[in-house]
Amino acid sequence: MSQISRRDAVRKMGGALGAFVAAPMVSLGRVRVAVTQEYTTRCIDLVTGSLVIDMLSPLAISGTVSRRWGPDLEGMTAEEEEEFRQSHIDVFHIATGVGGRDLDDQYHNSMLFVSRYNAMIAARPDLLVRIDSAEDLARVHGSGKVGILIGLQTSSHFHGPDDVNTFHALGQRVSQLTYNSRNMIGSGSTERGDGGISDFGVGIVERMNEVGMAVDVSHSGDRTTLDACEISSRPVLYTHSNSRTLSGGHPRTKTDEAIRAMASTGGVMGITGVRMFVKDREPTTIEDYVDHFDHVRDLVGIEHLGVGSDIDLHGYDDMPEDEYAALKANYKDSYAFRDKIDIDGVDHPKRMFDLTEALIRRGYTDDHIRGVLGGNFQRVLGEIWSS
Repeated sequence: MSQISRRDAVRKMGGALGAFVAAPMVSLGRVRVAVTQEYTTRCIDLVTGSLVIDMLSPLAISGTVSRRWGPDLEGMTAEEEEEFRQSHIDVFHIATGVGGRDLDDQYHNSMLFVSRYNAMIAARPDLLVRIDSAEDLARVHGSGKVGILIGLQTSSHFHGPDDVNTFHALGQRVSQLTYNSRNMIGSGSTERGDGGISDFGVGIVERMNEVGMAVDVSHSGDRTTLDACEISSRPVLYTHSNSRTLSGGHPRTKTDEAIRAMASTGGVMGITGVRMFVKDREPTTIEDYVDHFDHVRDLVGIEHLGVGSDIDLHGYDDMPEDEYAALKANYKDSYAFRDKIDIDGVDHPKRMFDLTEALIRRGYTDDHIRGVLGGNFQRVLGEIWSS
């Protein structure tokens, strides 16, 4: 008997949900959209009726998939296009860590990254739209297009403050100060030591504030994270991180002190579903994932909470085996990878529905859920991007 992969099952689920959403006059208490999955009409109404922002979700993690799609997405199938639309994620912050052998290489690679996304968006105006402003965020929901928010998970390409202006002019709206290691600005979360933000880094942060580029410190070390919150005159973002209290001490997560510091700037924290950032032992479930939402809400307030999944539509565990092994090998042992990286239930294109259903179970109000799904990031990005 042939087996259906989880990816194939989720694709079938997408078609079923699309059929339901296309018939809004049908009033059912619950609708089955897959063999084993149901969503309440309250959940469906919340997701489809809200601006949904995933503050860290590349279009494709797998290099095999990216190469098949090509630079203008000619290789993307109609079924894959529909997966993006039926995910009901309106905005994807597509930042990745762009490296290089030296500073010139890092600048060049970052320029290529931004240019390639600009070319892709220009080639596919039927599917994609670049998000540059608060007005773009307000327009994308219900447009039938996928919003692309250009960011980078490093700021090593800023060799001086004027480079911030250059990349802002090219569409970059978010920049993570450091990836996991040290650069000229500060230190990353897995660096052996953390000296905080350098004098050079202060100038970069100040210029980012001036032009309206969001300061992100998701991967930054503890001192660098706190320094950013002290130095920045605009809200600081943790686009994709988790609570260290709940994670069991993982260095890529944030302390309660850091979460309070972020909130004091008016920032927002996007919670990830990466398994080892959620919990340091098994079982690790969607309920453990939602515990992080509860923790941040209880610590600093619902207005500082959002989603930064840190996966593409299908997650890491569906990658080709060789790519999966290479990805794990690229990180220090402190990342503490286990057999799986994703969490069942939030590792597929409909994950925002599963998250919403879980928040409903926890007693979140409709307004609170709308804020988590995208409203809080919409508000704070509008503040950061304002002149």
